[in-house]
Amino acid sequence: MMGLNSLGRGIRIMLMAIVVLLLVVGSVLFHIYSPWWLTPIASNWTSMDDTLVLTFWVTGVVFVLINVFMAYSIMRYRHREGHRAEYEPENKKLEYWLTGITTVGVIAMLAPGLATWADFVQVPENAVEVEAVGQQWHWSFRYPGEDGVLGTVANRHVSTDNPFGMNPDDPNGQDDILVVGNKLHLPLGQVTNLLLRSKDVLHDFAVPQFRVKMDLIPGTVTYQWFETTKIGQYEILCEELCGMGHFVMRGHVVVEEEADYQAWIKTQPTYAQQQASLKAIDLAKGEALYGNCVACHGPEGQGNKLLNAPKIAGQEPHYIARQLNYFKTGVRGSHEDDVFGRMMAPMAAVLGTPAEIRNVSAYIAALPNTPALATIEGNIFRGQKIYANCANCHGLQGQGVEAMNAPVAAGMSDWYMMTQLQNFKHGVRGTHNEDFYGDQMVLMADTLADDSAITDVVAYINTL
Repeated sequence: MMGLNSLGRGIRIMLMAIVVLLLVVGSVLFHIYSPWWLTPIASNWTSMDDTLVLTFWVTGVVFVLINVFMAYSIMRYRHREGHRAEYEPENKKLEYWLTGITTVGVIAMLAPGLATWADFVQVPENAVEVEAVGQQWHWSFRYPGEDGVLGTVANRHVSTDNPFGMNPDDPNGQDDILVVGNKLHLPLGQVTNLLLRSKDVLHDFAVPQFRVKMDLIPGTVTYQWFETTKIGQYEILCEELCGMGHFVMRGHVVVEEEADYQAWIKTQPTYAQQQASLKAIDLAKGEALYGNCVACHGPEGQGNKLLNAPKIAGQEPHYIARQLNYFKTGVRGSHEDDVFGRMMAPMAAVLGTPAEIRNVSAYIAALPNTPALATIEGNIFRGQKIYANCANCHGLQGQGVEAMNAPVAAGMSDWYMMTQLQNFKHGVRGTHNEDFYGDQMVLMADTLADDSAITDVVAYINTL
């Protein structure tokens, strides 16, 4: 009986050693053949990859050696009749070897990283400064104008008319180019020193293909530098948990030829031009242009459900202008299932210039804001719980928050809100490549489980 017990114990020990060896082999094979690996690099930071690969080699060799030694020890020093374990509290020779090998391994992993970090914090003299501004939950970008110098900024200057916080008294900032959008355009081969600034909470600017990332810290300016080496479009991620909408805080770096970059940058407004356009608003011209809208939206922008025209009075001019631009450029109203959006596209096309869009948007925003008649009924208590997600952008009272690029919801046409939530949910709206904020709404609409959830949240919005 004792012999059988010893045989069974020996088999179990052998199986344990085999399992350890199989885990080692499986881990190595998974690492070699895994589909999850580094994205193709598009910057100068190959040293980041070299450091990472070296770390994999050092830790991988250690992993294999330790586990193979453990499997060997399981077999070699298993319990056997007539053998007795010896207690050896110290072995200086073994300790010297382990300390020496560990030291070499740590140095091999850390030294290349320290050298790469030393390069990372030393910005080349020929680097062009560009600013990336983060806020919940989108990016904005600022480029130097013809003088090649960025003007000074401060969060105390931030306002509805000055979202970048530009110092109005700094002459260097007058020609700065301001891009309120999610795309950072850069020419191929340019060394860029990207200055990072947050207007609210901690964010992190990361582009996996560039191999660099850095936190944005309120009250200070951080930076990262890189040289673009490959034409393409690369996703910007915020890799710092920054609130409810953290997962939708995305953008793109567009790397293009110098000629294409110059053609694009010439179409972007400067700070001085933006300020001048704000002062040039002409409500009388806006009223005349609104004559094209009256037939559907009504003389006071009250909307008409029979014509599928929503109420537009009470919306902020920034939102109205963005939607008109979207209709003009095909970002909205081009989906084959967006029947009524396609009707709006030719109407927006009659607005020939940005000034006309600004004027008519300002006029619509100045119309009397009478709440639309409620037509949707639902479980407002359930809707209130659902709306907690919406309030992060649209405000607790549905008042809209321009800083979040979120329109007014309270008092708007409830049937229209219900239709648009369904459109977002089914990909009819918000899926165009240029509709960044629509893309955010698609993700939020997906949290609405079914049509009853849409009905309930709209019914609650009617109470605001």
